[in-house]
Amino acid sequence: MKLKTITYKIILIGLFLGSQLVSSAQTYSQLLGQDDINAITTAVPFLLIAPDSRSGALGDIGVSTSPDANSQHWNAAKYAFIEDKMGFSVSYSPWLRKLVNDISLAYLTGYYRIDNMSAISGSLRYFSLGMIEFTDKFGNSQGEYKPNEFAIDAAYSRKLGDNISGSVTLRYINSNLTQGQNVNGQSTQVGQAVATDVGVYYSKKIKINKTKGRFSFGLSASNIGSKISYSESLERDFIPMNFRFGPSLTLDLDKYNQITMAIDINKLLVPTPPIYAQDTLGNPIPDGNGWKIEEGMDPNRSVGNSIFTSWYDAPGGMSEEMREFYIGAGIEYIYDKKFFIRGGYFYENATKGNRKYFTLGAGFKYNVFALDFSYLIPTTQRNPMENTLRFSLIFNFNDTEK
Repeated sequence: MKLKTITYKIILIGLFLGSQLVSSAQTYSQLLGQDDINAITTAVPFLLIAPDSRSGALGDIGVSTSPDANSQHWNAAKYAFIEDKMGFSVSYSPWLRKLVNDISLAYLTGYYRIDNMSAISGSLRYFSLGMIEFTDKFGNSQGEYKPNEFAIDAAYSRKLGDNISGSVTLRYINSNLTQGQNVNGQSTQVGQAVATDVGVYYSKKIKINKTKGRFSFGLSASNIGSKISYSESLERDFIPMNFRFGPSLTLDLDKYNQITMAIDINKLLVPTPPIYAQDTLGNPIPDGNGWKIEEGMDPNRSVGNSIFTSWYDAPGGMSEEMREFYIGAGIEYIYDKKFFIRGGYFYENATKGNRKYFTLGAGFKYNVFALDFSYLIPTTQRNPMENTLRFSLIFNFNDTEK
């Protein structure tokens, strides 16, 4: 069987999923030994998409911002400091909306504060890839299918002191891309994996001159878990294990006006693709079960080994390693704790993906209800969410009986 390729949808989805179907494949530039472009790819990249509009408007950050219903994705340790008793949020993000209308990311999350020291939370993330028609090699239709991916997780967070908290999250990941069809002669299966997040959150009231405020710092290691495979005959792929950390500063300008500034710094904890040796004709040189490596490290390693070696395995040395950090920064203005205006910027080095974009957003809160919007403006390459409005509905309750 093969995917029908005469529509834009299939072409776009194929580009998005290409790195997931064949784990042993390398990019064209890597096989030629070109180390100027050496982006890292993983399976199930939907796990790294900012799912909520508040963080999406702040440059895709949230590891140390004030706790809200969507803290599950960024740093579940923040729930231990949340003020409300319980709450939940529903978010929706269209994907490639300028070209197709049935690809989207939906996110449902909720929390419950057990007492003043601890809280529990959970979320469901669902990524729909629209409708695909399968055909045989003669172009005859073999039916339609709607590939999808989802992740379900639960977390427990607890204060470890007056100003610090920690959390542990367990996650189940399911990626069903082909409905068991044969792709390029290979039988396929549903990809499944389990993972965990570990988070730490520090928050303390401060005073700068006469201005009161709060300084916070957060760090989170997310998606630390098993590899995933779409076929019994293929090697297993890494999921997007990620390390995120950063500070935030909130200043109370007066009784009604408040401003928050925050930065998130991220690094993937998966192998950097090496540079492969080539013969005089420019072809990669076989070496055992793979290709001969000229610079860098063998990407076929265990999860535990990858977490540690990913900090120094880039073939370009420390200079390339530093380019693998991607950064988001945002600023949030709050009036009377009811109206919000947000802006941010996301930066990724050109050799590691070249994602660069501004984000904007707004929100308002009334009683237990809040509504947030966000908008993305790319500055370099095209982005799947460019010129698309995302939104989140949030409900927070202080008294569960009411």
